[in-house]
Amino acid sequence: MSAPSPSAPAPDDVAVTDVADRHRYEARVEGQLAAIAEYLPTREFLVFSHTEVLPGFEGRGIATTLVARALDDVRRRQLRVMPLCPFVAAFVRRHPQEYGDLVFTSTTPGSLTTAD
Repeated sequence: MSAPSPSAPAPDDVAVTDVADRHRYEARVEGQLAAIAEYLPTREFLVFSHTEVLPGFEGRGIATTLVARALDDVRRRQLRVMPLCPFVAAFVRRHPQEYGDLVFTSTTPGSLTTAD
């Protein structure tokens, strides 16, 4: 018989911090590192490359809280995101009204056309 899984923490119990020198957002529950969302910074956007939930914290909604708060911070900083991480990309697709406008899209000036 397996032990019951811990209940999901309330979103207010998840502390999310941008650890810029490590290029990642961290989610902590009761002071313990629970999940990370790694990114590569550019001047205009953050490339989210990997999201990981540490063992013992899976299935509790911590990654969802982490990504939502990270994207809220990106918006506050007036940046965009390039969601290469499958989890972040799926989150944005599931919440297009809230976060779809944050996705970076490259624009090519009209003067740059291919020659025939």
